[in-house]
Amino acid sequence: MYDEARQRAIEAAFAGLVSQYSGTLYRVAYSVLRNAADAEDAVQEAFMRVLRHRETLDEVRDQRVWLIRIVWNIVLDRKRRAKTRPETDDVAELARVLPAGGLSAEERAAAAQHHARVLACVEQLPAKERQVLMLSAFEELTSVEIASVLGITESSVRSRLFRARNLMAGLLDHQRSLR
Repeated sequence: MYDEARQRAIEAAFAGLVSQYSGTLYRVAYSVLRNAADAEDAVQEAFMRVLRHRETLDEVRDQRVWLIRIVWNIVLDRKRRAKTRPETDDVAELARVLPAGGLSAEERAAAAQHHARVLACVEQLPAKERQVLMLSAFEELTSVEIASVLGITESSVRSRLFRARNLMAGLLDHQRSLR
């Protein structure tokens, strides 16, 4: 009897989490993935992970931050997996993104190489600074949105972003000196 009541309470708590946080988690996932179906999949996967650990729900202090962190990790995993696609896809993506009007093939290749060097420098940043810079520069999220995604304060976001930009400047200067 006690186990059945406990199970019903856990199920009710889970249903409450879904109704309360599904919109927030979707917005977080969509802000990074920029694809509605992928964002929905990420939210569903997050709730599936919560279901697998439903017995420990009452041990979680801040469920909102915990859930956002789960979605954030899922989104990062998906982004990493997307990066492993063949290099020809990356070149095609660069061709789509880079301005082509008036540029010769040589200038487009140079721009693509510069883009690759910048991305390589981003990958060298410490994880915390890299995350904030990617969300700010590539995903165009505000400091408030980044703070929500990462579960940190807005002032921490600004500090990390400042450090990331300074580190990037140093890395890019170093890259230039090597050429």
